[in-house]
Parts: sequence; C-alpha cells; structure tokens
Amino acid sequence: MQNHFALFHLPERFSIDAVALDQAYHQVQNQVHPDKFVSGSDAEKRVAMQWATRANEAYQILRKPLPRARYLCELHGIDLQTESNTAMPMAFLLQQMSWCEALDEIKSSRDPVALEALDVELQAAWRAMLDGAGSLLDQAAYSDAAQEVRKLMFLDKLRDELTRWYDTLEH
Repeated sequence: MQNHFALFHLPERFSIDAVALDQAYHQVQNQVHPDKFVSGSDAEKRVAMQWATRANEAYQILRKPLPRARYLCELHGIDLQTESNTAMPMAFLLQQMSWCEALDEIKSSRDPVALEALDVELQAAWRAMLDGAGSLLDQAAYSDAAQEVRKLMFLDKLRDELTRWYDTLEH
C-alpha cells in the first residue's frame, strides 16, 4: 500500500510545503473524482470512490501537524502506545499538573483574563513542542519524536478543553 506522502509525490518529512500538498491533492482528486466515472462500469466507479476517499483521508492527515507527526511515527514502525504508555518525563508531568490545576481554578473563578493567559501559555508550549517534534522527525529520530508527539497529544486535549471553556464563558 502506497503511503500518503508517495500518493502526493511529496518527500517523507514533517516539514511540508502546504501549497505543494494542496496542488497535489487537487491533481489526484481531478484524476479520480467519482464524477469522472459516471458512465463507467460499477467496478470503475467503486475504484474511483476508493481512490477519492483515500486521497481525502491522506490529505486530512498530512495537512495538520499533529496527525502528520503521528503518521510519520507510525509509518516508521513506532507504536505511540497512546492508550498504554503514559510515561512522561517528570518535568512534563509537573507542568501538566500545573496546567490542569490552573484550568480547574479558571473553571471555579470563571476568570476570562486567567483563561486568556493560560491559552497563550499553552499555545507557546504547543508550538515549542511541535517544533521539537518536527525537527526530530525530519532528522529521522522517530523514537525520540514519539515522546514529543505524546506530549502534544496531551496538550491538544487540554487546549480543546480550554476552548470549550471559552465558549462557556461567552454564553
């Protein structure tokens, strides 16, 4: 089975040219879009639908940094063990606890200024971790990158919860 990067004729790297990805995606879609096979046989229609679906899935993974990082790890045989491997460096665990406590305090106080400050802090941490993971992935240090990807996954969940609290405070 061809990997997502090969499908779009892109180098297997975390750092990706978004414009090249968009162009490649549209080229593939133009070739396999089911509308082009309206008068084709049932088998041709089915194959076109499968290719269009595969192109959509590949594009969704490659266009977003965290799914792309996860995909690169998995593509190179690294099982992220997202359900079973919760081991993290002590410094990150302490930081994680601090962020969770800060969010709990914000939920209690409903303080929009504190919420904004935590959001800024989480965005900066997420960007720094993403840069680190991306660098490790581009150096083919997939095992080391996996640890950073797991941290990013935690931060992503926390940022989602924070976003829900923004919505709560606005209504």
